[in-house]
Amino acid sequence: MKKYIQSKLSRQLILVVVLASCIILFSLGVILPKSLLPVYEKNLYNYLKQPLELVSDDIEENPISHEIAYIYIYEDVISVSENLSEIVHFADIYKLTNYFTEKYGKFIYKAHLYYYYTSESDSVKRVALTNNSYIRQAREDALHSVFPIVFITMFVVSLLLIIWSTLVVRRIEKLKKKIDHIDDDNYNHQVSDSERDEIYSLEQALEDMRLTLKNQEEYRNQMYQNISHDFKTPLTVIKSYIEAVEDQVEDAKKALPIIKEQAFKLENKVHSLLYLNKLDYIRERNLIQMDEVDIESILNSSIEKFKYHNKNLKFKVNVIGNGKFYGTVDSWETVIDNILNNFIRYAKKEIKITLKKNQLIFYNDGPNIDSDLLEGIFIPFRKGIKGEFGLGLSIVKKTLSYMHYDITVKNHSKDGVSFIITKEKGGK
Repeated sequence: MKKYIQSKLSRQLILVVVLASCIILFSLGVILPKSLLPVYEKNLYNYLKQPLELVSDDIEENPISHEIAYIYIYEDVISVSENLSEIVHFADIYKLTNYFTEKYGKFIYKAHLYYYYTSESDSVKRVALTNNSYIRQAREDALHSVFPIVFITMFVVSLLLIIWSTLVVRRIEKLKKKIDHIDDDNYNHQVSDSERDEIYSLEQALEDMRLTLKNQEEYRNQMYQNISHDFKTPLTVIKSYIEAVEDQVEDAKKALPIIKEQAFKLENKVHSLLYLNKLDYIRERNLIQMDEVDIESILNSSIEKFKYHNKNLKFKVNVIGNGKFYGTVDSWETVIDNILNNFIRYAKKEIKITLKKNQLIFYNDGPNIDSDLLEGIFIPFRKGIKGEFGLGLSIVKKTLSYMHYDITVKNHSKDGVSFIITKEKGGK
């Protein structure tokens, strides 16, 4: 895999460098000369124009230039400089004058390009004429100046790219090793913060994922142990009483109610576990419904179910304002039933429920919850008060979360605990 990564990235880098070089060469050899041609021609016309302003009326007295030829036209008489034949190979001079139709311009004769500039005074038309050797020379000079700079620049850039890609490949290989050893605690998973770039962010995210997976694995193992312990107790009681009845050390009539009670507890635990899995299924497929519900009616119905569990407890409901709550009746019944089921185990004399606008508060006058237990109170099968395990509060937390509500726990100054349900920010 290491060689594969290096080979693939190296081939890609070489291909990019080759393509970039071809594009640059094409731009220098084709596009740049065409782009600069109007500039070259403008300079050439100025080059032809300036001597015309200084030449004398007698063409023989003009300084001879190897690059510019002169033609004087006097009505029917034409005079030319001695170097005309060196610059343009034109047999008939009179036909040549037919090309000078504008003040300045260019023409092609026998596949050769020529430039001219004209000036008229005192019935004399003076023409400065040259071929395209000036432009060819200007192009060559420009390319000779540009190519070394471009070549050196490309070499330096390519070298930097190779060095950079090598460093990137090494860091990618390090990430791959971390992935290969993601479940190996003996491997050095330390994240170097010397370079805080995108790869660092990816490495940090990978480390966060590793720690999350590790925590989830530890949590899963702990939960399995707690589930086994929680399920084992009623099963052990059921088995013990069945064996006692079989050995005739316990009367069947006395054993059956206890067996039935433990079977009922076990059934509730199984139903709770299945309900948690059902919530995950609903959330993954976004099947939760968000309709307005009559929360006061659901509260009264749940209180009717629980008020006979402990006749010494008093239930009080205080409604302040017209709050709107959304979700499903079944979901809110599950939430409220599980909270009240928890409260009746710890409340001394009173359970008070306050219904405000967008807020539902449950209070019981039982003992405060230990601060060490508050953080994990909604985690499934986390050991709670009196060393008990359970799923009730985790079901409450998950159900509320799916309906876009949050729940917090508050200890009061002396005795008493409140569960406060509020809408999440941005929730319906």
